[in-house]
Amino acid sequence: MSKAVDFHIKELEGMKKYPKELFFVGNNTLLEKKKIAIIGSRKPNQYARHKTDELAKKLSYRGVCIVSGGAIGVDAIAHKAAGTNNTIMIAATGLDKHYPAINKKLIEQIEDEGLVLSQFSEGSPSTRYNFVLRNELVVALGDVLIVTYADLNSGSMRSVEFALGMGKEIYVLAHRIGESEATNRLLQEGKAKAIYDIDDFIKELMGEAINDKESSDDFLAFCKTNPTYDEVLKKFPTKVFEAELSGEIIVNNGTILLA
Repeated sequence: MSKAVDFHIKELEGMKKYPKELFFVGNNTLLEKKKIAIIGSRKPNQYARHKTDELAKKLSYRGVCIVSGGAIGVDAIAHKAAGTNNTIMIAATGLDKHYPAINKKLIEQIEDEGLVLSQFSEGSPSTRYNFVLRNELVVALGDVLIVTYADLNSGSMRSVEFALGMGKEIYVLAHRIGESEATNRLLQEGKAKAIYDIDDFIKELMGEAINDKESSDDFLAFCKTNPTYDEVLKKFPTKVFEAELSGEIIVNNGTILLA
């Protein structure tokens, strides 16, 4: 049974209109934590799936609460990786419904251990406009917005519009040409910043100093062992592309060699 939120949530002041009503199931003290919104496609590629999982896990480990919309794909990955006791799901229906049905078990776990919020009274169905309102609430709650994979003209890009309107910083993963075309366009237009190294991104987000030399030395030391391309890609997914382009390493028959 959902309850009405009877207190003001400062983060929601950035919305076009503060919600008339808010309902919740779960632990509303999560609203007091530092929060990051992670969203993206319902059909991300394998790279985005892996990096979304890593981002949410590492942010949660540092005490950051992950906010998302409960959809299949990126949303569900982010909720699960954060841990259901450290995530806030924003629903696009009344809280008597579990939508989408495929995520029913996950939503129930978040209700038991985390927090589910909705602007819609019980009995409210999923409608296109409800998803728009849901997306705005997701963006408003997060200190910043991270989009890990998005296609052009997607719901994620509507969320980006909200973030731009609220003056929120937007971060995206760096993708190859032809993949996640919407986030690549955001980078091209200077509307988002790229996450090249997750550990460095989190340090910067938490206000910690970043030692670029140490990170680079770790990469080169690993390459001295002549690992396979797949091994380097798994451990240093962005640095391997940069090093190959700069000529620091050579790929020979699937093996990495120092130039």
